[in-house]
Amino acid sequence: MTRTKIVPLNVAALSQEPTDGRRQRSERSRAQIIEAMFQLIQDGDMRPSASQVAERADVGLRTVFRHFEDMDSLYVEMAERITADVMPKILAPFEARDWRGQLMEHLQRRIEIYERIMPVRVSANIRRFQSRFLMEEYRRSLLIESSALKAILPNEINNDPVLFPAIETAVSFQSWRRLRQDSELTPERAADVFRLTLERLVAP
Repeated sequence: MTRTKIVPLNVAALSQEPTDGRRQRSERSRAQIIEAMFQLIQDGDMRPSASQVAERADVGLRTVFRHFEDMDSLYVEMAERITADVMPKILAPFEARDWRGQLMEHLQRRIEIYERIMPVRVSANIRRFQSRFLMEEYRRSLLIESSALKAILPNEINNDPVLFPAIETAVSFQSWRRLRQDSELTPERAADVFRLTLERLVAP
């Protein structure tokens, strides 16, 4: 008589399946909420509410606050994702050997990053006066941008009390936002303004 082979029941695997399913649904909901926040800001709503995010994400308001303690927490997650996205571009080695060439390469990277993150950064700048975290994040970004410039520029420029702040201001996000939004320049024309200003400031 042929015996039927009995396959042992993997209780651990069965018990894991519902848990995995819940985790996947939770991660999917979290991703939808973050994407909804991005979309609202990109559509021009610089101060979206939690209820607007919930509606755009097609989830309940309670779900939003189950994933994020408050709107600042949502901005934290967005900032982390943006940083992870742009950091490879920031850290990429330069092709130019001289500091002027590296400075212009750095400028081009800034322009691309500014253009990509502009809606989110404008939104965060509006809220930062009511948020200690966003104010700290704003100051941290300024410090990072300043350090990146100092790593390229020679000491005589870094130590110049007028020239270095002038360069910082010329290539700042605030200057980019003014050209793009207030002056309504195209990205290409705004980039031309950035390059011309920087070239004049560091001319031999």
